[in-house]
Amino acid sequence: MSERATREETVDVVWSGSWVAERLGVALEGDGELQELLGLALRRNPKRAHLLVSNVLGKHVPQRPSVVHGAGFELGERVRALLGAQEARRAVVLGYAETATGLGHAVADGLRDAPYLHSTRRPVAGVEQAGGFEESHSHATSHLLLPEDRDLLASGGTGADASVLVLVDDEFSTGNTVLNTIRALHALHPRERYVIVALVDMRSAGDRDRLTVFAAEIGARVDLVTRSTGTVALPDGVLERGQALVAAQEAEQAVRAEKAEEAAGAVEDVDSAPVTRVHLDWPAGVPDGGRHGFTPAHRAALEAALPAMADRIAAELGDAAGPAPRHVLVLGFEELMYAPLRLGTALETALGADAEVRYSTTTRSPVLAVDDPGYAIRTRLVFPAHDDPADGPGDRYAYNVAGAGFDAVVAVVDSTADTPELHAPDGLLARLAEHTGHVLLAVLPSYVPATAAPTGVPGTPTPAPERQEPAVLPEPLRGPDFSSYAPQDVGWLLQDLSDTELEAPTEEREEAIQSGGAHYAESLPVEYQPSAEYQALFTAALEASAARIARAVGTVTETVLAERGPRPVLVSLARAGTPVGVLMRRWAQHRHGLDLPHYAISIVRGRGIDATALRWLAAHHDPADVVFVDGWTGKGAITRELAAAITEFEASGGPAGFDPEISVLADPGGCVRTYGTREDFLIPSACLNSTVSGLISRTVLRADLVGPDDFHGGKFYRELADSDVSGLFLDTIAARFDEVAGQVEEAAKELLAADRAPTWEGWAAVERISEEYGIHDVNLVKPGVGETTRVLLRRVPWKILAKRGAGADLEHIRLLAEQRGVPVEEVDDLPYSCVGLIHPRFTRGATGADGKAVQGA
Repeated sequence: MSERATREETVDVVWSGSWVAERLGVALEGDGELQELLGLALRRNPKRAHLLVSNVLGKHVPQRPSVVHGAGFELGERVRALLGAQEARRAVVLGYAETATGLGHAVADGLRDAPYLHSTRRPVAGVEQAGGFEESHSHATSHLLLPEDRDLLASGGTGADASVLVLVDDEFSTGNTVLNTIRALHALHPRERYVIVALVDMRSAGDRDRLTVFAAEIGARVDLVTRSTGTVALPDGVLERGQALVAAQEAEQAVRAEKAEEAAGAVEDVDSAPVTRVHLDWPAGVPDGGRHGFTPAHRAALEAALPAMADRIAAELGDAAGPAPRHVLVLGFEELMYAPLRLGTALETALGADAEVRYSTTTRSPVLAVDDPGYAIRTRLVFPAHDDPADGPGDRYAYNVAGAGFDAVVAVVDSTADTPELHAPDGLLARLAEHTGHVLLAVLPSYVPATAAPTGVPGTPTPAPERQEPAVLPEPLRGPDFSSYAPQDVGWLLQDLSDTELEAPTEEREEAIQSGGAHYAESLPVEYQPSAEYQALFTAALEASAARIARAVGTVTETVLAERGPRPVLVSLARAGTPVGVLMRRWAQHRHGLDLPHYAISIVRGRGIDATALRWLAAHHDPADVVFVDGWTGKGAITRELAAAITEFEASGGPAGFDPEISVLADPGGCVRTYGTREDFLIPSACLNSTVSGLISRTVLRADLVGPDDFHGGKFYRELADSDVSGLFLDTIAARFDEVAGQVEEAAKELLAADRAPTWEGWAAVERISEEYGIHDVNLVKPGVGETTRVLLRRVPWKILAKRGAGADLEHIRLLAEQRGVPVEEVDDLPYSCVGLIHPRFTRGATGADGKAVQGA
């Protein structure tokens, strides 16, 4: 971008430093561009009352992303011209946290071939510190250096002689921070040349002399590249007068706020904007920033992925209710500046000239806000820290966002910061929702270096630090690329096996399973395609049972929120649990405005749960927040399987803290504590297979397809889109949420006060039936409407036991049984509505000539 265009973007009628200048006598003296680049504000800081506020940095003042990136990129090109192309390839760029992390990265872009590292104030478990220094005037003074490649600071990771070190900060005020940095790093890795880069050089003559003397002492050349030069004139006593002015303004604002709160007491609350999670598919292996180093290869991978990620954001913005947003803010998070900046530059292109995109980030630094055009910080939002900071909890800030008229805000955080505090009623997302029409949340995977892993047995997967992601773990799959569900509805912790031939005839599968020749999870049944009569039955059953299911959804969700809140992470057991997880997520959003994370995970009877998926969950969330969700219980086999699998996972060194309890829509077997109902009734999602579950197959676990660090597999049946009723199922039930809200409130209160200890009544009944019918294998007894439906759709059934007098809930069971030539036997004393029996001695010869009726035992 040209200098002229940049100046047009930053010029203002009133200089945004005039308020401070008039009251304290502070003055900026320098070249003609200085006041266009900088404004002034005041802060509570015992070392420096004033704050230089950059208009092109993208920290405190929202600015066009292309202007922000262009400012750094141009400085990088100037450094490249200063060094020459060959020397520039040997340079390492070091940016300062938190304010200059994005600027330093943009400078590295301008150098083209230079790796980048920025200092950090966030310790990372298991990552050894390679150095550090102090920033004496800062709000938070200690800087850590945590490169993944320990050779990066010495030679740029090339192993060659010491490279040129390029130090980037937003302002060069006294030079103390740079001197401290060079002194610390020169002792570790002496080099002959340093280049200091800043947007503005505001040093006094004495400070300039100090740097010259220091360079001579260490015997190195120190060059300086800046965009603008000047000084800050500070009259005597300005620190004390500034602190007094801040105190007076804060007291005055507190009185005004109290009066405004009293005046607004009788006014009804205004609905906050919706919060939508947008899933970017961040490129695998690319760090979210420069905290541990960012190489030219990382840069190339990110550049290639940016357009598609921006298109996803644009699509979500376009899906928002009301007119398309024209004024959009991309909001970064403290040190996470570069990734949101580049998403912003790509979004400018994606949205085109019809929209105005701005970029800024949140910050740790407390600054006084004064709503005056001559003051650089007009408004501020205050919210709690949400990344478990090492210095403990505290307030964080977003400036010049409130009142700026943004139609939508895209908040970008890393997975370490995707915490309950972020989503709390007083958290960042809620504060943003008060001041815009739509909030999008984009969460980037927090990069954890391989060097963070403790040494152990070669090839043994190492658990990641809490809520951080090792680069080896895959990312979840989401619709529309995988499943017909909306991307925010569920992230599938599966690998896509859609192009693999896995289906086998039902009879062949049954013979292999019962003979021990294959496990049921090694193949897939041919997807059942319902007849027109059966499809009509499904539609009628859905309409008839929608309110009852909505009550159960609301009841189990309210119970989970009460006992596992404030922000549980829903993890459904694919695939029967997934529609229930989506509905629970929708209830929480509809009734409470909560945007709960929801993932689907594979669990295989006899093989356990997907350990890679558990590691992924532990890398992104607190395991204690994970709530496993399923559709219903039968005899409790999966309940037992999950408990055993979690125990085995932790014993093998996996992250601890997962609660193996399952929350279900219906618990006719009496196997769990958290449920919507214990009635055994027709849940229409049990009537069909993939066409009511986002067009996803049941999960697959086969050694030649699933490696030790892979997710279990699944298929997306795109070809069945014309038969897909997944959306119809969800929408029909969600439409009844308001209708049943009162009933749900009463039911949840009763359940929370009741003794809900599992009775295991269903398990006892299954054991009895297994013996009475001479089966002697409880795995061939499938109790409940849902499991019986599965028997008729996927297995080779022997007979169906129906509770005498069961009515409409079994209409689809009777129809399926008739179509397959399976007898239905009415019985008394059945704790379920029905039970499906698989033939205990199945062979292909057990079917009739038509392949339907199973011959007698």
